[in-house]
Amino acid sequence: MGHKVVVFDISVVRALWETRVKKHKAWQKKEAERLEKSALEKIKEEWDFVAECRRKGVPQVEYCKNGFVDTSTRLLEKIERNSVSRQSARVKDRDKRRSPFVFELSGTQWKELPDWLKEQTHLKEWYIHSTHIQTIPTYIELFQAMNILDLPKNQITCLPAEIGRLKNLKELNVSFNHLKSIPPELGDCENLERLDCSGNLDLMDLPFELSNLKQVTFVDISANKFSSVPICVLRMCRLQWLDISSNNLSDLPQDIDRLEELQGFLLYKNKLTYLPQAMLNLKKLTLLVVSGDYLVELPTALCDASTPLKFVSLVDNPIDKTGCQDTEDTVESERDRQHFDKEFMKAYIEDLKEREAVPSYTTKVSFSLQL
Repeated sequence: MGHKVVVFDISVVRALWETRVKKHKAWQKKEAERLEKSALEKIKEEWDFVAECRRKGVPQVEYCKNGFVDTSTRLLEKIERNSVSRQSARVKDRDKRRSPFVFELSGTQWKELPDWLKEQTHLKEWYIHSTHIQTIPTYIELFQAMNILDLPKNQITCLPAEIGRLKNLKELNVSFNHLKSIPPELGDCENLERLDCSGNLDLMDLPFELSNLKQVTFVDISANKFSSVPICVLRMCRLQWLDISSNNLSDLPQDIDRLEELQGFLLYKNKLTYLPQAMLNLKKLTLLVVSGDYLVELPTALCDASTPLKFVSLVDNPIDKTGCQDTEDTVESERDRQHFDKEFMKAYIEDLKEREAVPSYTTKVSFSLQL
């Protein structure tokens, strides 16, 4: 019995495959037209663009116009240029720090200042941060040329009275230390312009003698235990920026309008139930940030679109502090949380300032911070 051989006409096979090829090409063309009309490609392009912007640190407001992603802008080129600018700025800052008039120290290995420092009385700037140093020596009064004392995130428990002898001091930053009081002698630093005592957690008041600081334009006493705005602050006639957020304020003084030069006022994370009418007299106020959870009354004119004021009401979501932690660990975690809180708000406010058009009416923002 022989094998059966099936014979096909080659023309039939060729016609079959040509038909299949035509159908496949037609399907490809139809699919291309569908994708061209579909929003998927545009959405993918927008997401890729947004992801690239976020990787390079472009604020959302820069690439979102009226709620839509604007991929036509040359943001990535702009951020590259800005990156180069920031890098050159860092180089300049590093060169500045290498100046013979600048002293810089950091690291937890440091528990006290080096002995040779007392001989360097020509120094004009100290930058000491993230150390275990607890005290600033009394010989600091020898540094009569001192302009800047930048001492954040150390373990400093008190400042010496001799700090009042620094007549040329312009900036004092003692944020995120362990201070419970500020020496009244600081009021003798008549040229002081910036004072930052934020994040000490247990600071409850500022001495009345600080009323003598008539050159101060910036005060940050956030993340402490102030139950009212210190009297001395109300007498700082040139004050432009006041941050008293994350404290125990339940009301504001009726003479808050004494601060005629005030431009920025941060009050969030307090327990204010109302804002006084005197706030309307602060004609130069352009930024007001409060916590809206407890507010039941506020001057309606604050939300008037005709004013230049950017009024922001934050909806605070308090952190659940339940748990079994040692007191020391709890304090440190609270300090870290407050530091993260400040960094977040700093970025938020910078973004707010960059916006081309910011609504003057109340803007509610969910504000939940957890580490």
